[in-house]
This record gives sequence, structure tokens and C-alpha cells, in this order.
Amino acid sequence: MDDKKVAIVADWLTTYGGAEKVVKSLHDIFPKAPIYTSQYNEKEIDWFRDCDVRTGWMNLFPARLRKILTVFRAVYFTNLDLSDYDVIISVTTAESKGIKTTDEQLHISYLQGPPTQYLWGMHDKYIENPGFGKLNFIVRFFFKLLTKPLRKMDYKYAQRPDFLLANSTYSAEEIKKYYHRESEVAFPPVEIDKFKLNEAKGDYFVSTSRQVNWKRLDLAVRACIMTGDRLVLVGGGAEHGKLVELAKKNQNIEFKPTIRDSAELSKIVSRAKGFIFPSLEPFGIAPIEALATGTPVLAFKKGGALDYIKSGENGVFFEQQSEESLISGIKKFNKTKFDAKKVSLSARRFSEVEFKKRMIELINEKISN
Repeated sequence: MDDKKVAIVADWLTTYGGAEKVVKSLHDIFPKAPIYTSQYNEKEIDWFRDCDVRTGWMNLFPARLRKILTVFRAVYFTNLDLSDYDVIISVTTAESKGIKTTDEQLHISYLQGPPTQYLWGMHDKYIENPGFGKLNFIVRFFFKLLTKPLRKMDYKYAQRPDFLLANSTYSAEEIKKYYHRESEVAFPPVEIDKFKLNEAKGDYFVSTSRQVNWKRLDLAVRACIMTGDRLVLVGGGAEHGKLVELAKKNQNIEFKPTIRDSAELSKIVSRAKGFIFPSLEPFGIAPIEALATGTPVLAFKKGGALDYIKSGENGVFFEQQSEESLISGIKKFNKTKFDAKKVSLSARRFSEVEFKKRMIELINEKISN
């Protein structure tokens, strides 16, 4: 690898998230590799201040408009000149997988989730609520018109990389379903060392998440009101007001703002009796952080959770995204005894060290082929 010129490509670097953590870990592996991206906001995310981050004309747009810049990003990435590099690694949930390379170059694309969800698997839910508030009806109208050509474009871009990597078994299955391509699984890096084991558990459930509609935190609130269990919700987002209203000042439901400090967040998560994970997600960093502290997870039985939750050992599943199903899950969870040390050990294979080992192994393998 030392004789290869490597470039890293990312859709955008404007928030703290799972894809950004992958980019950061890849840069640790390849510190000389420049990072090409459509938009970069150094004020919002400071992980890349010492990196060679390269943007272009798209960085003139405000980061908050990211959702509606699909076509612009497609133009940007398909015209990106990466001819100087031998190996290009794209980290993507959107358009950066569509970069053009030659037969002499190797393009490995790490899909931080299943095929672009608002076009494929979660298309109907996105149409129902695009997330633009009062402007939803306008976005909905134009998105319906553009869905077919955007799907065609997205599918074409997914055929360009030489190899696809998926962040979970669920993502790999969705990639095969919609892109008709095989992929290899490389679980994303989780900073589990920042989340310390605590065997002394409290009497509350916790969930740490962006409060947006598809996370289904409303189910957690409703279910805990019905069962009488305490619930601590950490985070903020577009649904925060609705969740507060739903809780109706119920004393068992507590809200805390987003916590950036890992040590402080670890204290809250580590003292919880359980972590509620009601959303369908391709992986899920927060539940792994909870496991690292010895806190078992109550998870919806679909998506990335199937890769790391073993029912009765480090968590419990509930079958459907419904209030009734989650209530049954809570009752089952409350009757189950967990060994905090064993729960914590189940998170070890998702560490950043393991991710880097896996990526180096896969990249060297692809170069040799």
C-alpha cells in the first residue's frame, strides 16, 4: 500500500455522525490521503482540522440545504478529477459513489447504510413526511416527479465502484435487492473505550438519538407511560416538541439536551437498566455504546440490531414498530437478568481498532486481485 496514492471521498462533512467517523478512521489509516467532499463546515465538526479537506463550488451553499442538493452533488462528483490517485475510497449514503475512475484505478465504496433510503427502502415514509415542515407539500410534489430519474441515476452510480462494502448484514441485503450487487460487510467504528462498564444500574431506560420522526421515539414515550417505567431521552431535533407534548409532563419521562461529551453521556447510559432502540437503522452506533457500558438493549427486531443483539444475553427484541409490541418487549426485558460484564464484552468486536484491521485487510485483498 505504501507505493499507492490514496484519496478519500465523502458525500459531505457538515455534522458529527457515523459516516464522518468512518472517514476519520480511514484518514488515520491513510494520513497522507486528501479528503474530497461536496460541503465542509469546520465550525460544526472539528475532526478534520488537521486534514487536507478539499471542496469546490458546492461549498458555497449553506449546509442546511443538503437535502435538496442531490442533482448538484451528482454533477459535482461525476466531474471530480481524481486521475492522480491509484486507490479511491468513497464513504457514502448518496452521490459520491458516482465518481468516475479508469480501469487502472481501484474504487472501493463503503456504503454507510442501505441504498439511498429516501429513493428506495424508505421512499414511502419520506413522501409522507419529507421533514420540511410547512414546505412539505412543495417538496413532496417535486420529489414525486424526480423519483424515477433519481433512482435511475443512483442505480447507475452504484455500478461504478469496483467493490462495495456494507456497514451491516442488513445493508448488504438491501444493496443486493436494489443495486443487484454483492458486497462485503465491515462494521463501522465505535469509540467503545469512551463508554465505561458500570455494573451498578438504575431504574430507568435511556435512548440517545436525534429526535426525528423515523427514529420512532414516540413509541418509547407511549410505551413507558403505559408501563410506568422511567425513560430518559437525550438529544434534540425536529420532533422534540411533539415528544414533549406527547409526554404531557409525565414525571417518568425526562428530556436532556444533546450531550457531546462522551464521559458525561457514558455516565447517563451506563446507569440505565436498558437502552431502548425502536428505529429501523442499518447499524446503530448508540446501542453499541450502551452495550460497552454493560447496559443491555431493547431493540426492534430488524436492521442492524440483528448483527449485535443476542436475545437474553445482551438484550431483548420486540417484533413490530408498535406501542403494543414495545410494551410486551419492556415486560419481557424487565423479567430478564443480564450480566453487565458479558453485555460489555459483546461490544468489543465493534471497536475502532477492529474496524481499521478489517479495512486494511479488505483493501490489501482488493489491491492484490
